[in-house]
Amino acid sequence: MLKLLRENVSIAMGSIRTQLLRTILTVLIIAIGITALVGILTLVSALENTISGNFSSMGSNTFSMSQYDASAQINRNNSIEKVNPIISYPQAKAFQEKYQYPFTTTSLSFTATSTAEIKYESKKTDPDISVLGVDENFLGNSGLETQLGRNFTGFDIQNNNYVCLVGSDFLKGLLKDTNPIDKVISIRGAKFKVIGVLKEKGSTFGNAQDLRVLIPTQIARSLFTSPNINYDLKVMIDKKELLDAAVDDAIITMRRVRKLNPVEENNFGVTRSDELLQMVMSQTAALGISAWVIGIITIFGSSIALMNIMIVSVTERTREIGVRKALGAKRSTIAFQFFTESLVIGQLGGFVGIILGVLIGWGISTALDFAFVAPWMAIFAAVIISFFVALISGLYPAIKAAYLDPIEALRYE
Repeated sequence: MLKLLRENVSIAMGSIRTQLLRTILTVLIIAIGITALVGILTLVSALENTISGNFSSMGSNTFSMSQYDASAQINRNNSIEKVNPIISYPQAKAFQEKYQYPFTTTSLSFTATSTAEIKYESKKTDPDISVLGVDENFLGNSGLETQLGRNFTGFDIQNNNYVCLVGSDFLKGLLKDTNPIDKVISIRGAKFKVIGVLKEKGSTFGNAQDLRVLIPTQIARSLFTSPNINYDLKVMIDKKELLDAAVDDAIITMRRVRKLNPVEENNFGVTRSDELLQMVMSQTAALGISAWVIGIITIFGSSIALMNIMIVSVTERTREIGVRKALGAKRSTIAFQFFTESLVIGQLGGFVGIILGVLIGWGISTALDFAFVAPWMAIFAAVIISFFVALISGLYPAIKAAYLDPIEALRYE
């Protein structure tokens, strides 16, 4: 059996070489379908890996209090029906003071600007740096860590020390080739001593998280005096089993701060990191379904193309089939020969499609700063699909070849 298989593969490869152009076109048609499937699934996997990585760093035991519910905005495609008032600084401070649920830590922060220009000695950045006013709890509650230096302390925040933390991109730009710790940078004319550098987080959906500077809240408020500044509150609880109760208590506390009566709806948002992760992942699942639909439609066309080339091959080699039958070849032998040829072409198309799909997925993932992962499930699916495409497409031509009348086949010109 193994010898017969080896012989049929050899005959199939010989036939492929004699019909090289037609075979290449068929392989490319199959490869296009596999490329579409593997490429999109690779991109979806990279997106899911990036999102899950970003949220898992925050942990599933955190939630935030903000002007709007982030999950509601996702469901409404960013169209907000109800206009909520901002969370002002007095309200944010009042929440921090009144919210005393056990095992919780609350951080207060706000985005002062996203168009700051940072200076160091004679060098300066483009005016695209985000400056955030934060407290000593912000890093822990946001899943951030320092790769160099230290975090803010309560002493830094309470005494309004002119110290700052910078994103990792500053090591590639403004503070390149120097030890950034204790260096002095300038923000709007104010001098800040760098006490730490954040670990790299990358860019997600256009948000460059490594191009930002964190400074104490009160100093940020004095430097950036824009009206209607909106503050964010992040809460982390040490015991995950108390998360639901902690969220309920936070809602009650914020309602008191907002002075809402019992019949009024909440005019603020509560976003749990675990729920938001599930919601975003459900959105990416739609992309995966789209990939399968596009891939299957393209692969269906590929199977028709493969079947056509095999039928043409049977017709062109009618006399060869007649000679082999006259020499004693069985129907099963003839069928297996053409069946093997179909499988070889199908697997070649699948192999080319997998390589192109992974390369395209990797290229787009790299360009978008997604965390690329090897799409083993997509590769496995592509191998199985290309096998079944060849199986189905080669079935009819193989049967047709096997049942040719040897006398009529020998007369064929």
